[in-house]
Amino acid sequence: MTIAILGFGSQGKSAYEYWNHSGNEITICDSNESIDVPSDALVKLGNNYLNNLDEFDMIVRSPSIHPSEIISANSDEILAKVTSNTNEFMKACPSNNIIGVTGTKGKGTTSSLIAKMIEAAGLRVHLGGNIGIPPLELLKDDIQETDWVVLELANFQLIDLKTSPHIGVCLMVVPEHMDWHKDMEEYMNAKSQLFINQSEKDIAVYYSDNNNSQVIANHSQGLRVPYFQAPGAYVDNDYIVMDSRKLLSTSQVKLLGNHNLQNVCAAITAFWQISKDVQAITFSVETFSGLEHRLEKVAIVNGVSYYDDSFGTTPETAVVAIEAFEEPKIVILGGSDKGATYEKLARTVKNHNVKKAVLIGATASEIAKSLDEEGYTDYIMGPQTMPEIVATASELASEGDIILLSTGCASFGLFKNYKDRGEQFKQAVLKLQ
Repeated sequence: MTIAILGFGSQGKSAYEYWNHSGNEITICDSNESIDVPSDALVKLGNNYLNNLDEFDMIVRSPSIHPSEIISANSDEILAKVTSNTNEFMKACPSNNIIGVTGTKGKGTTSSLIAKMIEAAGLRVHLGGNIGIPPLELLKDDIQETDWVVLELANFQLIDLKTSPHIGVCLMVVPEHMDWHKDMEEYMNAKSQLFINQSEKDIAVYYSDNNNSQVIANHSQGLRVPYFQAPGAYVDNDYIVMDSRKLLSTSQVKLLGNHNLQNVCAAITAFWQISKDVQAITFSVETFSGLEHRLEKVAIVNGVSYYDDSFGTTPETAVVAIEAFEEPKIVILGGSDKGATYEKLARTVKNHNVKKAVLIGATASEIAKSLDEEGYTDYIMGPQTMPEIVATASELASEGDIILLSTGCASFGLFKNYKDRGEQFKQAVLKLQ
């Protein structure tokens, strides 16, 4: 079989390893002409890497490549040959016990919590997907028929998903990646693939307070269970309740912010469909302090607390991060443009004890305009390097303040990605000590 692998990032590399065996002839197709490729692979590199794909028997799409790019370089019919890392995993996985988690933000936290609960209940579980381990890599873990698999699935993986998981979880969905999607409808349709092929035996868990989440989950033919209200898990008088049972107090949750209470309730609701082991739930929630770059406490320097929320790349994630702290805050906002608007973020900055906003990157002037329209003028245009940004924020802070990196924007331009931005922030903070 002749196979084209489109894009040679982590998922492209795992696809190459998976299909690289006798009987297959593999061609790596990538826009980067200087990319490192295996010596035994055929290559098609450069600007025309998507041309003439009809010569291949199968085409493996990497998540960053939009199907429309493939069509425009070929024809509509070409998609019949296209698969992906995730699609092949869904077909090859020995277990049908697959949980897929999507949403705009909170996917990694919720997926990790679900996996932690399953493990605490004494069941074997495998965690991967967009969270770091490509789905095909999970097949190396000797997945058994009775095992559980938890996949974090972004819109990039979902847009052409052909098989829905047994349990689908949809968190809050707000506009994002409008620079990749042609419009919000396409973004919603991509998320909907998580549920659209579910049967009556499957389960759709969704966030009750978000209309987009409900619309997406309604594509399921299975049991639909909302969370943050009954019959799913919800918060009542400082307790998390499920099936009329008080499972634990909200004070036992280590994760910061109301949005993380939502994530905890989503994880509990999904886990409840598998097991009603309250001890496993309590242990997992009490011991899970979050993922890197998600409201991660870096250090306290001279009485000022520094938090890294670099993973948050939308205005909505910056809003929930700001709302997570009552203390006076210096907030670092801005970055590269993803087609978002900043009106709600500006209102939050004005109304939630933000002493000063340090604006950076290409969106700084646009955020400043929204702040001006809200009557908030306590902002400055920040410098362009992270050590200077941190130094500027530190000079503005007093003992008891919070310095929060939650930019509400993507990182490109000043940084390689959100991880690079977060790592540079942490390094700059630790040098203050």
